[in-house]
Amino acid sequence: MKRIVPYLLLLPLFFCISCMQGVEPINKVIDRGLKRSAEQALLMAKSLEHKEGLFPKSIKNDSLETSTNHWWCCGFFPGQLWYLYEDMQTPELEHYAELFTARVEPAKHFTNTHDLGFMLYNSFGNGYRLTGNSQYKDILLTGAQSLATRYNEHIGLMRSWDFNKKVWQFPVIIDNMMNLEFLLWAAREGGDVRLEEMAVSHADKTLQYHFRDDFSTYHVVSYDTITALPEKKVTHQGYNDASAWARGEAWALYGYVMMYRETGRQAYLDLAHQIASFVMNHPNLPEDKIPYWDFDAPNIPDEPRDASAAAIIASALIELSQLDAASAKSKDYLQLAEDMLRSLSSPNYLAEVGSNCHFTLMHSTGSFPGNSEVDVPLTYADYYYVEALLRMKKVLEKK
Repeated sequence: MKRIVPYLLLLPLFFCISCMQGVEPINKVIDRGLKRSAEQALLMAKSLEHKEGLFPKSIKNDSLETSTNHWWCCGFFPGQLWYLYEDMQTPELEHYAELFTARVEPAKHFTNTHDLGFMLYNSFGNGYRLTGNSQYKDILLTGAQSLATRYNEHIGLMRSWDFNKKVWQFPVIIDNMMNLEFLLWAAREGGDVRLEEMAVSHADKTLQYHFRDDFSTYHVVSYDTITALPEKKVTHQGYNDASAWARGEAWALYGYVMMYRETGRQAYLDLAHQIASFVMNHPNLPEDKIPYWDFDAPNIPDEPRDASAAAIIASALIELSQLDAASAKSKDYLQLAEDMLRSLSSPNYLAEVGSNCHFTLMHSTGSFPGNSEVDVPLTYADYYYVEALLRMKKVLEKK
């Protein structure tokens, strides 16, 4: 017995060691994901290099679907190229980042969309951050003023959409949180100082009216133009008005993590923690941690996934884990982000080189109710995947 007991006691240790030996180190996952992203992005860039004004959008009828700079996603591909250039510093990546960023420039004058943050800040913003190109800064400041035209002083919010005016008086979607960073940047970099007031007002009022008691979010809140109070709380891309649309949760989490980073306001940090808890503890979060398109979709587990939501959530959780590193939840956030990145970097979601019309990730969902972009790659999934990989890489470098 004296020989057997110590051996039995050591069994769990041997088991753990063998398990760890079978798990790919996270730094290897990151390197592999970035390498694949660069390979695919360069193939995409070369395929569109001589197609003036076009950007990758998705796959439709088994072929690459493109967009012009009028589509809200036009800034993601140049932004992805800038991120990859930041990591790899190759002249080829810089060339294509500049080429596709230049195609976005006319958007600086657009006043009919709230998505100028996605369009301009992800492209020119990353370009300016990495190169200091003064022309990029001028374009950004012009675009921020265009975005500001959508702010309503009485209501205290940015108007999201201009369509369905017979249905919604003043619609605001949770996605709009993602465009506030652009305004905050511009206010600091020589733009109108009131841009910061607009961004904070929008975030405050969204915090007040967009969330349910469990900290899930409505997709669309329409405001009465006279009372400035909500007149409708509905969905447009989720399963129903009371459901938790996965990408909406992702936008909300990312948005308030960013707002805390930019302003230091405790209310934004508290809400970010509460949204993160909702996502982490949801019983319908799958084992591989890649959400279904809606947490309340009726046919789970036979529902499409949304890799884009996972990429956005992972990126936000990594930042939250570092902004509030003293939190007891910090390690849990980082672990969930790692789990998501491992899944996204597996053959289940990461495309082989030359496949998937040169997008990096598979299995995202744009608008399931609209039967639009269901179980296809999406350009913003690739953008936030690369961003999350780089954020995780920087965390590891600090250890």
